[in-house]
This record gives sequence, structure tokens and C-alpha cells, in this order.
Amino acid sequence: MTTTMHDGLDLDQIPELAAQLRVDSVRSSSSAGSGHPTSSMSAADLLATLMARHLRYDWDAPEAPGNDHLVFSKGHASPLLYSVYKAAGVVSDQELMEGYRRFDQRLEGHPTPVLPWVDVATGSLGQGLPDGVGIALAGKYLEQAPYRVWVLTGDSELAEGSMWEALGTASYYELTNLVTIVDVNRLGQRGETALGWDLDTYAARVEAFGARAVIIDGHDIGQIDEALAQADGELDRPLVILARTLKGKGYSAIEDELNWHGKPMPDDKAEEAIAELGGERNLVVRGPKPPVIDRPEPSRGSAELPTFEKGEEVATRKAYGPALAALGAADPRIVALDGEVSNSTGVADFIEAHPDRFFEMFIAEQQMVAAATGMSARGYLAFASSFAAFLTRAADFIRMAPVSRADLRLVGSHAGVEIGADGPSQMGLEDLAMLAAVQGSTVLYPSDGTSTAALVEQMTKTSGVSYLRTTRGAYPVLYGADEQFPVGGSKTLRSSEDDAVTLIGAGVTLHEALTAADSLAEQGIKARVIDAYSIKPIDAEGIREAVAATGGRVVVAEDHHVEGGLGAAVLSALASEPINDLHVKHLAVDGVPGSGTTAELLGWAGIDAAHIAEAARSALEG
Repeated sequence: MTTTMHDGLDLDQIPELAAQLRVDSVRSSSSAGSGHPTSSMSAADLLATLMARHLRYDWDAPEAPGNDHLVFSKGHASPLLYSVYKAAGVVSDQELMEGYRRFDQRLEGHPTPVLPWVDVATGSLGQGLPDGVGIALAGKYLEQAPYRVWVLTGDSELAEGSMWEALGTASYYELTNLVTIVDVNRLGQRGETALGWDLDTYAARVEAFGARAVIIDGHDIGQIDEALAQADGELDRPLVILARTLKGKGYSAIEDELNWHGKPMPDDKAEEAIAELGGERNLVVRGPKPPVIDRPEPSRGSAELPTFEKGEEVATRKAYGPALAALGAADPRIVALDGEVSNSTGVADFIEAHPDRFFEMFIAEQQMVAAATGMSARGYLAFASSFAAFLTRAADFIRMAPVSRADLRLVGSHAGVEIGADGPSQMGLEDLAMLAAVQGSTVLYPSDGTSTAALVEQMTKTSGVSYLRTTRGAYPVLYGADEQFPVGGSKTLRSSEDDAVTLIGAGVTLHEALTAADSLAEQGIKARVIDAYSIKPIDAEGIREAVAATGGRVVVAEDHHVEGGLGAAVLSALASEPINDLHVKHLAVDGVPGSGTTAELLGWAGIDAAHIAEAARSALEG
């Protein structure tokens, strides 16, 4: 069939487009030798109707501010998405056939923003809809733009709690610009889903979360078109379209059959399927144009960061909020999200100063990080904060941020045993390791108010995933307002030519190290004290120089588990170049703590000043 151009399609023309999408899904996955053709075929009628009649998109200008957004939460159905791109005329048939799932090609197994039409990476199920909520929040509240966010999900995906966090959040914020299309094809990877085709139960759950549920036959073009058209009307709540479909639809030999999930068809079956679907086509379809809107570049100024007097006792969590508020006054792109602990994390200052740029995510940390990811896709500098311990709930969303090429700014407060009587369920002791393991991440751990404010500003200039760890208790300010804190640096607070040992700390343990240095000095032992405020990247050169100057003797103390935190970073830095006669003492939290005072718990963990001084003396003896 020859290539033709269309400005949208009539209803009776859509089956031809849907057949093309199915054929190309079969062809591309069979050519690659892997992929999910049957999961793509079930949703082909839905996508054909959407792209031809309802998706307002300028395919030649993917950055156009009026464009709708299409998020494939069921990212494994990438053959369908890439077939849509071919039908839009932005991906060639050659690329579809020779580039899908191949090394160093952009049509990856699951969609990523290496493609200009993809906002966020999907494929880790349960993430596309929460990310879409973030994009829709940006559209409604930050941009006041008329674009819609269309999210295609699978029914298996609805077992993920994050999907219901997303629907609850969408309902709370009345995101009528968000349309969720659920491909209810009944079959998951290993068998039938929990609800199968029980669409009434799905609908009851959707309605219970505050959204509008519409049940349709996902292969009836008229019903699909009518359901999608509701987005053009006056919705009073988010719309969820529950479409009953057949997995493998279009090829009778495998329709609604088990054991075809994630399997390309062998050549003989691929040929049969293509023949049954009417053969190859090369339709090029462009649907409705987006509204033309202006999105001017926001004006930005210089921020006046809060200042603190040396010796003044300030909790770093309490310095974070004023710093973010000051930066927000200078840059309208800065937004804040929190997990219902803003009066503890310090974000309350930002809320008071910029209430229109704050989004409460309640106790839904996965949705909080996902919303920040979606807002990042729209160019906003989103800071998401909660207790450090609770950010671990969103580990998979954080892991996916580099895949989405997202600039994600996270702040974890109440870290370590330092928090005291609240006990171990509240103590973030794994957060540094988790965040350091993220590709390309930056991990920062200030010890006073001045360094906190400076590092928050550094985060606004840092791409990728960045993390700031703050402490609950108040500690003396160590630095003057003019001190600079570049990412990858460190500070030397005590030093002399006669130093016999290096003490390295961050956060609360830096203050303990300073006290330990005073104690050692009374015994005639001079110690060099390093503030390793940048854990990743670590100041490898500065640390090696300090340790070499103190005869290879070093004590590292951290309010974190032994694995993956400050100690691991320091050891890696020391291992990069040999230091003669190296003696390392690594003090960290080993075991499950209980409740107690800060002093009691630091002592129990062996990371207080007394234990640091003891370790220093041991290093000298060794």
C-alpha cells in the first residue's frame, strides 16, 4: 500500500491504521528476535483512535508547549509505540526493522527519552502513571497550559500500589487533564491477572479513588472514540478508560492464549499473522494540531541565601527550608514536594513563601518522587523531601530517574541514630548507600547551616539525581557566610604540620570528630579534621593528601551502616593511589539500634567523640 498523508482519520478508516500498528509490532519484534508483540496488539485499536483523532501533537516540534503528552506506562508494549512513531512519519520503516532492540540504537526495549517524543522512561511497571501525574500537575498548576496527558497502562500493572497512589493524588488535585487508558487484556506474564476481565471491580476501585471510570470494548472503534472524546468535554475528575481487550488481537491462532507474553513470533507465525491482518501498510497519519501557546523563558535573578552566625546552633534541616525559599524567590522554576512532614523537613519555609509552587504528596513517597520526575520533564527544578528512611520506599523510582534523564533533587532529614528516641524505624541508615549507587548521582551531607544553604544552591546547578542528607538536632555553625562549598570538595577544619592522624566525618560525626580532636590535643596528639560534605563525588585528592601527611593514619566516622556510605567513599579514594603504611579505622553503625538519647545512641554505635579518639590512638599504636 502506498504512503498517504491524512489530517486525522474518519472512524471507518481507523481499522486500517490499527492493522498497520499490529503488523509493524509483529514485524519489528520478530526482526529483533525479542519483544512483546501480543501486548502491543491488544492496545492497537486504542492507540490508532487516540493518535488519529484525539492526540493533539506536532510531531515535527516535540518541544511545542501546547503538545499533549503520551506516556506508555506499560513500556514493554514498545513495538506498538514505535509503530505509532512510524505511522506519524517520524521513524522510518528501516529504523523500525533494523534499529529495534539493537545495540547503540534509540528504539530500545522499553522507551526512554533518548527519543524526543518520550517524556519519561517506562518499563518498570507502576511508574508511567505516577510520572504522568507529575506532568499533569505541571500543566495545570505551573504552566496553566491546555495540554492533556494520556497514559496507557496494562491491567497487570494495577497490582502495583504506586498506581493507586497516582490515582488518589490525581483525584485530590482534580487533574482533569489526565486520562488513563487501561488495556485490560486479562493475561499477565505467567497467567491470568488477579481480576481477569472483571471490569466492574476495576471500575469500583477506580471510583473509590476519586476518578471517573468508563468501561468499553477496547476493539470497538466507536466506543473508544466516544470515551476518548470525554477529555474534550467538561470533566469533573480524572478519567480512567477501562478497555476490555484480547491479547494478540488480530491473529486468531494466538488471541487470548497463554504463554505468548514477551515472545516474538517465529517466522512462519509472523507471516501468518501479517497475512491475516491484510499485509504491510505504510500509512502516515497526523491527528489534530496542538493549540499554539507561548511559554516564555522565566526570568531568573540572584538569590540572597540565609546567613548564620558562627557558633549559633542550627539544625541542617532547619537551614534547608529558608535556603530553598530564597532560591525560589530568584528562580520561578523551583518547586517543592513533601511527604507530609514539611514541618519536620524544613520545607514549611518554602510553603509560606511560595505556596503556589508547593505540592503535598502526603505519605506517598513513590508518587512524590514520580511527580518530581514528571515536573523535571517539563523543565522544573523539583525538590522532594521526606525523612531519609522513607525515601527508601521510592528506591525503584529513584533508580529509574537516570534512565529518564531526569534532574531529581532529593532531601532526606532525620538521618541516622542521631535522631534519638524515635527508634530504628525512623533512622535512615541506608540512604547514602542507596543514593550513591544511583548512576551519575551526587550525594551531599552538610554539617552546619552555612554549608546546608550553599549546598542547596549547588543542587540547583547539578544535573542528574542529587541528594542532600540533613540532621534532626541543632549543632554549632562552623563556617562564615562567604565560605564556598563546591561539589566534590571538602573542608579542613583543623590542621598543623605535626598532625599524627586524620579524622574524617560528615554531619553529626564531624562535630564529634572536632570534640575528639580537642580531647586528643589534651593528650599531646594533634589531629587533622576533614569535613567530607561531598560524599559523591568525594574529594579523593584532598583526602589522600591529608592521610599521607598524617602517616597513613585515618579514622572515618559515620552515622550510617558500614556498607556504602562515607567510609566506602573514603576507602575508594585511598585505594586509587597507594599510601604507604595505611592504617584505617572505620566507625559506623553495625547492628539494629533502639531508642535513647542522641548521646546514648552515638555511644552505642561507637561513633561518638570518645570512640573516635580511641580509634585514633589505636591507629597510632598500629
